[in-house]
Amino acid sequence: MPESSFSFRPQGHELRFRRLRLADREWVTPGYVRVRLVGDDMADFVSAAPDDHVRIFFPDGDPRTDEELAAAPSREYTPARWGADWLDLEFVLHGDPLEGPAGAASTWAATAPTGALAGIRGPRGSKIVDGRPDFWLLAGDETAMPAMRRFAGIMDDQARGRIFVEVADAAHELPIDAPAGVAVEQVHRGTTAPGSALAARLSALGGEERPAGSILGFIAAEQSIVKPGRELLLERWGVPADQTVIKGYWKRGETSEKKPR
Repeated sequence: MPESSFSFRPQGHELRFRRLRLADREWVTPGYVRVRLVGDDMADFVSAAPDDHVRIFFPDGDPRTDEELAAAPSREYTPARWGADWLDLEFVLHGDPLEGPAGAASTWAATAPTGALAGIRGPRGSKIVDGRPDFWLLAGDETAMPAMRRFAGIMDDQARGRIFVEVADAAHELPIDAPAGVAVEQVHRGTTAPGSALAARLSALGGEERPAGSILGFIAAEQSIVKPGRELLLERWGVPADQTVIKGYWKRGETSEKKPR
């Protein structure tokens, strides 16, 4: 097998707590909200890779110590964007947080008042893309949007690839800016189970459709996507496992929203 044109390089980071406050909320679609957190603790924040994740703590009130903050409900999310004193996070609302029941993250993202405290810890580590993939295959549901947008953001102008985004319908589509050689396809699941439409789309890609060269494969959605994702990348396309990221970002029937990490 020829030498790969890229690799994932692990990098560790100092793990510490940051205390941030809710400053703004933007409804991107009826079921997808972006929030901005602000605070001086962001001054030395580092997120070096697209699939990084931080743990977010949603305390009731304003705990004095990190130990008290760490006892609050928490979830993992991918940093979407950030600056010297702000951090943007994006939430998929599982259930109806305004009418219940919903998980801690959905409820907080939809209803927390301006100024509400959130604790942030991480990222613990990063998987940095060293080199240049010959082809990018990204596939995910709404929970994977921050990571897929960040992957698209490190592609060069000559990049080639395909991106599949599973959403409910046209009203819930989430665009991704990608180079001209990277096709973006919105996959509508309608009333079918989360992940099923994306799984069917991936299963339709035969071995003969494998692009030439080294492929970076990133597939993340509801837990059921792991099996068809592995069947496509590892079995039909023969992509080395260490050049793929295949994850269940959440599990149907649980309110512990894990992502958009």
